[in-house]
Amino acid sequence: MAGLMSGFGCFTHAVVRAVPQSLARDALRSGGLEVDLLRVLEEYEEYVSVLKHRLGLEVLELPADEALPDCVFVEDAAVVCGDTALVSRPGAQSRRREVKTALTELGLNIVEMTDESATLDGGDVLFTGREFFVGLSKRTNQRGAEILADAFKDYAVSTVPVQDALHLKSFCSMAGPGLIAIGSSEAAQKALKIMQQMSDHKYDKLTLPDDSAANCIHYLSINNISHKKTQFHDVFEKLKDHMLIPVTNQEKAKVDGGLTCCSVLINMKKNI
Repeated sequence: MAGLMSGFGCFTHAVVRAVPQSLARDALRSGGLEVDLLRVLEEYEEYVSVLKHRLGLEVLELPADEALPDCVFVEDAAVVCGDTALVSRPGAQSRRREVKTALTELGLNIVEMTDESATLDGGDVLFTGREFFVGLSKRTNQRGAEILADAFKDYAVSTVPVQDALHLKSFCSMAGPGLIAIGSSEAAQKALKIMQQMSDHKYDKLTLPDDSAANCIHYLSINNISHKKTQFHDVFEKLKDHMLIPVTNQEKAKVDGGLTCCSVLINMKKNI
C-alpha cells in the first residue's frame, strides 16, 4: 500500500470504561506504588471530558467491572481499523472480557481472537496509517501478531521486540501523519531502529526525554500530550501545526497506564 490511509487521525467515537474501585488495590503493575483512587477518577473524568468537549467525539462509556481491576485500560481489549474490530486476547487473564458488545452495537465487523495460544494487548499495536507494528512483549506473542495480520490484510504487519517496558506504546505513538513520538531510552531507540529497518516508509520522529511522554493521542492536527503535563510541552511545541491539549495521567501511570490505554478510538463511516 503506497499512501497514507484516508482519514488517518480522524475519529468519530471513543469507547471508554469507568474506573472500578478495585483498581487501586488489585490492578496489575510493574512497581509497588500506592494508587490514589480519587485522583485516578479525576484523571479519568478529565480525559473523557477532553474526548467529548475538546475533540467532539461521541463517547460510549462502559460500566466498571470490579472483577476486572484494569478495565479502565480498554485499549488492550480491541484493535479497530476501518470498519473491522479485532477483539483480542490480552496477555493478562483478567482482561479477557470487555468490549465486544459495544463494538457489535456500533455495527463494526467483529473478528474474535479465539486461538488459545495467542495473546495480544492493544497497547502493543501501533497503527501508522500505512502499516502496523506489533510489539512482542510479556503481554503479546507472535501468534497474536499473526492473527492481527490476518484480520487487517490490507496492511503490512511487522513485529518489534519490546524490552524493559510493558507495551510497545509505553514509549511510542503516532504524533501526526508520518510522525512517530518516541522516548529516549535505549529500549525505545532500539525499537525505533527496528521499525525503521522493517518499514518501506520513511517516518519522521519526535524524541521525548521521558518514554511515557511519547504516549499521546493524535486527532487530526491535535495532540493530547502525555502525563508529564508541562515538563515536555516545549518539545511538543515544535509541532507548529498542532494544538496541544495537556492531560494529567500521573496516577494511572502508577499501574502502567498511558493516555492511549484509556480508549478505543473509532472512525465511523456513514454507511456503518
